[in-house]
Amino acid sequence: MKQSKWLFLFLVPGLIFYLTFFIYPTFSALFYSFTDWDGLSPSFNFVGFENYQNIITNDSIFVKALTNNVKFMLFVVFFQTVLSLLFAIYLVRNTKVNVFLRALYFFPTILSSVSVAFIWSFVYDPNLGLLNTILREINLDSLALNWLGDADIAIFSIAVVQVWFHTGQMLIVFVAGLQAIPDDLYEVAKIEGANRWQVFRKITWPLLAPSATIVIAYTTIQSFKAFDLIYSMTRGGPNYATEILATLIYSTAFRSFKFGYASAESIIFMIVIALITFLQFRVLRANRVEY
Repeated sequence: MKQSKWLFLFLVPGLIFYLTFFIYPTFSALFYSFTDWDGLSPSFNFVGFENYQNIITNDSIFVKALTNNVKFMLFVVFFQTVLSLLFAIYLVRNTKVNVFLRALYFFPTILSSVSVAFIWSFVYDPNLGLLNTILREINLDSLALNWLGDADIAIFSIAVVQVWFHTGQMLIVFVAGLQAIPDDLYEVAKIEGANRWQVFRKITWPLLAPSATIVIAYTTIQSFKAFDLIYSMTRGGPNYATEILATLIYSTAFRSFKFGYASAESIIFMIVIALITFLQFRVLRANRVEY
């Protein structure tokens, strides 16, 4: 019994880390969201819910950033989930070729976001970029666009980079989920004459729900926190076309020195992520099958 009491001491370092880097900053942001603090002055004024009211009713840039974030998130979640699942289905067997291809697809994940941003900025360059050069070489000049300079497509161009960046990471999660499904179920389905689509719909996808939940939730959070990739590629431009909540909060705090206002934005940001993730878990859990 005395030994078990001492075991709780092992929780102390993690608890200190959690309190210091999560709980304290969260409550500090909540506190400053009710002030007009500029981040530098030792004094500030309490403004109540004024920051929140301005964000919700008068801040068109915040609405634009939120809209961009939702577009970015939907694109990335859909394509990254579908692609990683398809790759996982075809690479689920532990053959030498499959293991090599999994490692190859996973490789971009180990690169830094800034490195990926510079690589794809070159690919998307309208004059000398690899993508437009290839399109011109195959006589598709009409498709050679200013991928990061066109406000209509810039956010989706970066979303493609995000999908390329992290699909290999989610592939590993799906492979683990697929390998955990008993082979007996597939053998029974084959004996019963089920086709591939029926097997996927009735066996694979329901039993893959726990892995899909992890992939979709993690991808959603990644999409809302893609600050370094977007800031390195476009800094939110052109004309706020690629501004997301993370880059907007940074600009509000460290460019405009409105730390109180940025704190209010960050609290709303946190609530939005929590609500979307909660809804995703509810929807996916409703279709979850235990075995």
